[in-house]
Amino acid sequence: MSQTAFPAWGEVWQAPAKLNLFLHVIGRRADGYHLLQSVFQLIDWCDELRFEPRTDGQIVRATVVDGVPEASDLIIRSAHQMRARAAISQGVSIHITKRLPIGGGLGGGSSDAATTLIALNHLWHCGLSRAELAKIGLTLGADVPFFLFGSNAFAEGIGEALQPIKLDRAWFVVLTPQCQVPTAEIFRSGALTRDSKSVIMSGFPGSIAGFLAEPYHNDLEAVATALYPPVQQALSWLSRFGHARMSGSGACVFAAFATREQAQMVAQQAAADCGVEVVCSLAQHPHQVA
Repeated sequence: MSQTAFPAWGEVWQAPAKLNLFLHVIGRRADGYHLLQSVFQLIDWCDELRFEPRTDGQIVRATVVDGVPEASDLIIRSAHQMRARAAISQGVSIHITKRLPIGGGLGGGSSDAATTLIALNHLWHCGLSRAELAKIGLTLGADVPFFLFGSNAFAEGIGEALQPIKLDRAWFVVLTPQCQVPTAEIFRSGALTRDSKSVIMSGFPGSIAGFLAEPYHNDLEAVATALYPPVQQALSWLSRFGHARMSGSGACVFAAFATREQAQMVAQQAAADCGVEVVCSLAQHPHQVA
């Protein structure tokens, strides 16, 4: 693992969100996992984590996160996995400033887990490679390997088969409706189509705007908008200003703009009952693993 530009104990580590520029469900494995194709785009909207060493060997979340019990938090689970994999006995207190919405389809929990793995790999001097970290990450969730990958990616399989993709810079307006959308509920819906045509990377458009137009789409969108009217309302409103799409399984929806000024003009018009952020694309993860 590269030893450059990593924060020290007590300093801030960033956990960026992602947007799914498209998300096709192309099948289902015998074990029930869905086969997907997607393009993951990193954005500069981040949770922030800090890590403090402990001498008592305990792994503790020092921050209360509403709706997320400590024992089931991916941050804590990833810390235990890292310690077990490295066969060490150190403890850690983990502080989190939670900015990304829970149940928003932005991968916040997965990103927090990935940043925890990257941070503790460095702070505990474990020396694991990116590939080794990704193996741990996949046991925690299908999106975790992407946040360890280091760059934007075309994803296949259950989300773990990743190829780097270069995307143009863009600004996004991201709306957060006043609801949380459980991923499992969307994937188990009988209304979910699971037979989208497979696409190949060589035929991809050269711009973010291209991914937000046909034939690309988000197969989860129809299910989520039917079950959660606030998602449909946010999507319909944002569609007035350009191609709008839901990210992941929702609830957040987004649209891309060429400049910050354009995005800010749209954001200023958003309804007060819907959270709104203007964010910029990232080419790389803030903390990259060699």
